[in-house]
Amino acid sequence: MPTRTARTAWNGTLEEGSGQVELSSSKVGTYDVSFPKRAADEAGGTTSPEELIAAAHSACYAMQFSALIAQAGGTPESLEVSADVSLGPDSANGGFKLTGIKLTVRGEVSGLDEAGFKQAAEDAKAGCPVSKALTGVDITLDAALVS
Repeated sequence: MPTRTARTAWNGTLEEGSGQVELSSSKVGTYDVSFPKRAADEAGGTTSPEELIAAAHSACYAMQFSALIAQAGGTPESLEVSADVSLGPDSANGGFKLTGIKLTVRGEVSGLDEAGFKQAAEDAKAGCPVSKALTGVDITLDAALVS
């Protein structure tokens, strides 16, 4: 399996500096990052490690879920997956930490009932490689079959 690479160029202090994160393997873009915007409610045109983790998690989960739906005898017609990654203070160790991830999936699936859909959704949450990498973070799931 391949290795993927991203790199970040940073200038200045945490509070006053900024940087650019480059998706080096795919070459699809370079995106601005800054701590003040990372900690703000409005991103203002910059991304953050949390948003990049959310993108990775939602994509990984969608792939894993589609595979498990097929293994269970269903056909995934469409899956809409979002991941909300929260950052907050780390009272035990100082600084910040990821305080939770909420996965939300709505799926149009043929050949599976609600129970089969929910089981595959839970199994995908446990089996997704990004979920496995983030075991230190509380991950919740809201999955619903859409007819």
